[in-house]
Amino acid sequence: MGTGAGALTRRRYLVLAICCMSLLIVSVDTTALNVALPDIRADLHASVSGLQWVVDAYTLVLAGLLMLAGSTADRLGRRRVFRWGLALFVLGSLLCSLAPGLGWLVAARALQAVGGSMLNPVAMSIITNTFTEPRERARAIGVWGGVVGISMAAGPLLGGLLVQASGWQAIFWVNVPVGLAAMVLTTRYIPESRAPRARRADPGGQALMVVLLAALTFGIIESPHRGLLSPLVSGCAVVALLALVALPLYEARRSEPLIDPRFFRSVPFAGATATAVCAFAALGGFLFLTSLYLQEVRGMSALHAGLCMLPMAVMTLLFAPLSGRMVGNRGPRLPLLAAGAGLVACGVLLARTASADLPLGVLFTGFVLFGVGFGLVNAPITNAAVSGMPRAQAGVAAAVASTSRQVGSSLGVAVIGAVMAGATAGGGLRDAAGFQDAQRTAWWIIMGCGVAVFVLGAATTGRWARGTARRAAHLLEEPADAPPAPASRPAPHSARTGGKGTAQ
Repeated sequence: MGTGAGALTRRRYLVLAICCMSLLIVSVDTTALNVALPDIRADLHASVSGLQWVVDAYTLVLAGLLMLAGSTADRLGRRRVFRWGLALFVLGSLLCSLAPGLGWLVAARALQAVGGSMLNPVAMSIITNTFTEPRERARAIGVWGGVVGISMAAGPLLGGLLVQASGWQAIFWVNVPVGLAAMVLTTRYIPESRAPRARRADPGGQALMVVLLAALTFGIIESPHRGLLSPLVSGCAVVALLALVALPLYEARRSEPLIDPRFFRSVPFAGATATAVCAFAALGGFLFLTSLYLQEVRGMSALHAGLCMLPMAVMTLLFAPLSGRMVGNRGPRLPLLAAGAGLVACGVLLARTASADLPLGVLFTGFVLFGVGFGLVNAPITNAAVSGMPRAQAGVAAAVASTSRQVGSSLGVAVIGAVMAGATAGGGLRDAAGFQDAQRTAWWIIMGCGVAVFVLGAATTGRWARGTARRAAHLLEEPADAPPAPASRPAPHSARTGGKGTAQ
């Protein structure tokens, strides 16, 4: 009996290891790519806006498809969709490494993102389905979170090593053998599973979300070159605004919407969504800015630039698990306030001291402050997003938070890249004075993101906010188009238990 139980435990942790492989290649690819941006710019003759699209083509597609991928996996089979994701990610990586020009690279990055959207949310569903005992599940999710920290620490350094040894293409080559190995192991060891009742597809909501994100990001990236009042940029703003207005109106009419507008009646959920956008906008802008600054302005190699980012990455790795313990013991408010303070301190320090030859001690202090702030922010975002939600809706709430992270990253690269492109348009990135002005503005923007995280943490985690979460949870226990139940009528058993069947 014990031997059989031990074999079952080993198999479960093998499933966890396979899922973590997918997370590792996606996360390392994202963080390592930023170190390679100067080499891509030189090799493919890319402008700053071109580099923005290399990053944002991935995050935009990923943000637009995360929710669809999760519901598709629940309906068609998690293992099947996970393998499709691995196959597309490997193919996209291979095409990225062979890209002869910038346009080809951006298109291949978009294909990578289609595969990536089928990996992390589906892998989390597989883990939840595999580890059914709460204590084991918590440990498994802790390991999953640790892999994110490892990727943050290893990504810039590994990217620098690969670029220095073999060029920027090597960042994509390394995904191919790891992805193929994960495909084989998935076929061999991960059992197929589906949700007992999968959510229906919402193509209209999906289309509106993609239009909103694409129009907003395109307008921001192109505004320095075309002008804020140009027909193209103004048109993008109008389209984004119309999509933003139409999305909640359309979703409110559907029984199974892509994003249920009633979620946002929960102040902790709405706050977590906004906090994720702000925190990851800071991260996306930070990585984009510092990679170009270290290599283009200070003349460092890709390897040295990766080493310089280690203080930020190591602090993120150390403070992420600490944040999880703080959330468990005292709730999300304290780590959110500390996270906002860390980002603010970093932004103020580096904005006030911005220069082409800033002493490394000051630079590293700023990086440490950023790493502390960002390391503290992830756990309370996830906790606040699912706080008080019915168990049947917790997965969807977490997926919205994940989508918000990608949206934030896209916007951070778009906004800070636009600032840099506008300030250095005359002399290029090697115009030290122009870059210094842009850098100072960028750090003030990152400081503003930190202020937003702090304010949101204070405003959305109190007793009143928790009360709105409970009321939203009560609404979500009934279908969107169902009439309210009479007060004397008890709730169905499945609602009272939080939708037990959906966790299978």
